[in-house]
Amino acid sequence: MKPEYIVYVLTFLSAVVVVLTRVRLSQAQAAGQHQVGMGTVNAHSAFGVVALVLWVVFLVTGHDMSLVGVVALFFYWLTALAGLMILLRWVPSRGKHASDTADDRWSEGPGLSVLAHVGMLVGVLVFTWFYATQG
Repeated sequence: MKPEYIVYVLTFLSAVVVVLTRVRLSQAQAAGQHQVGMGTVNAHSAFGVVALVLWVVFLVTGHDMSLVGVVALFFYWLTALAGLMILLRWVPSRGKHASDTADDRWSEGPGLSVLAHVGMLVGVLVFTWFYATQG
């Protein structure tokens, strides 16, 4: 299989992660141990949209716009880091005033979020490798 096909699939999946994170966490009571501030969710969404648009431009232009690729990768890394910060909502609280874990209809635990955001990190690593080796 050509590396370009893997990159195209991962590009689509990165869009799905950004959109579903936005939809899932824009609810009043999202799953997890802690509530995630909308600033983090907005940053994740904004970084993800900018990264996706620039990366698609980079791919469509035949990799001729290397500066666009670098900027897209920068925003993808920011998106991945914001997503990993969002995963921190599953870190258990300790103490006598700690609240219980909130579940939502999407899942019974952090599995979906871990899959999405660790997958995003792996995707960004693949994108970086692809950019560095596309020659």
